[in-house]
Amino acid sequence: MSRRVLVVTTANEPEQAVDSLVRERAGEDAEVRVIAPASKISWLDWLTNDEDAARADAAERADAAADAAPTERVETEVGDVDPLQAVEDALRTFPADEVLVLTPPEHEAEWLEKKLGELAERRFSVPVTQLVTR
Repeated sequence: MSRRVLVVTTANEPEQAVDSLVRERAGEDAEVRVIAPASKISWLDWLTNDEDAARADAAERADAAADAAPTERVETEVGDVDPLQAVEDALRTFPADEVLVLTPPEHEAEWLEKKLGELAERRFSVPVTQLVTR
């Protein structure tokens, strides 16, 4: 039976890590769901519910990560602006064996992205691996 891997990416260039990380963790026959939270949003945009640009950016990140996955069994989705909520939503419909979190370095991360891997590891009963890109 193939492993199910949930890839959560807030990184600007997720494709650099997806192929090797998924291949290492689950192999080429993995079932992968890529979720990109719409977390690249300013505090003001969040307050005014102006999420359109953040959702468009998230869709691009999800597609880039999916294109890099070493399997044909990949689905993509744009998640909630709150990355933890996006992971929770995805796990409801995709019971993953592992969650891989790809984030930018802390000094480049938006306010909603900081400590995402650590927070996900505490909150969910699935193994979580975080990779800080670039």
